[in-house]
Amino acid sequence: MKQALLVAAILSTTPALAHDDNHMAFSVDNCQVEFQNNVAITPTEVAITTPNSQSLTIDASGQAFINGQQIDVTEQQQSALTLYADTLRVELPKVAEMATDAVEVAEVALNEVAIAFDLDGLDKLSTVLDEINQEIQATFYRQGSFVMGEQAFDNFSENFEHQFEERIESAVQSAMFESIGSLLVTIGSEMNNADGNMQAFEQRMENMGKQIEEKVTAQAEQLERRAESLCSNFEQIAEQEASLSHAIPALSSYNLMRFTAN
Repeated sequence: MKQALLVAAILSTTPALAHDDNHMAFSVDNCQVEFQNNVAITPTEVAITTPNSQSLTIDASGQAFINGQQIDVTEQQQSALTLYADTLRVELPKVAEMATDAVEVAEVALNEVAIAFDLDGLDKLSTVLDEINQEIQATFYRQGSFVMGEQAFDNFSENFEHQFEERIESAVQSAMFESIGSLLVTIGSEMNNADGNMQAFEQRMENMGKQIEEKVTAQAEQLERRAESLCSNFEQIAEQEASLSHAIPALSSYNLMRFTAN
């Protein structure tokens, strides 16, 4: 069983988190969102910080503060700010949730392979997945706040997908080596079931691989649909930001998102 089976569905169908020197981006097939500023979210406030350390804070009542100084807003604008902050509070953590769920898809693949081949040397692989989950949590959650943006991603691998794949494949190779005995027994049993017919044996192996791949791919595709829905929600957030910037020009430097439809 190729190691790629454990990661192909994840890496080919889940949302992409990209990072460069200027922006962090979230993308799926039909849209891309660039995050231009940093944000920290608590139950009582949303704080947006620009790369040059200018800050916008929106409190629970919808009052806005730029660099600590309250700005005058109408009741309608205050309601719009409250809605905007509440939307960020709901939608942004979904990025972290989907990253965690992508790791769970890998765990499903892992378990399917282990069951199919009666492997017992997969502890290292489980440890790798646990470590990746811990990295995700440490990236997005700090001291009671959900954080997102350049500062968060500075402490996260810029090549998350590549390291994810490399670390999993390395652990799979190790697991296969440690489980070579049980793997040979399983293969021998499968060949006996095929009465020594190599063509029948190969077909059984192919069918087993397809069953595992179908189960993993189904979950990865469900994850992709969630990503597409989230990207649509981000488009609505970008529209909220454009409306707020038009109504309150002082906020125009604090937009989080630039949305591009592909």
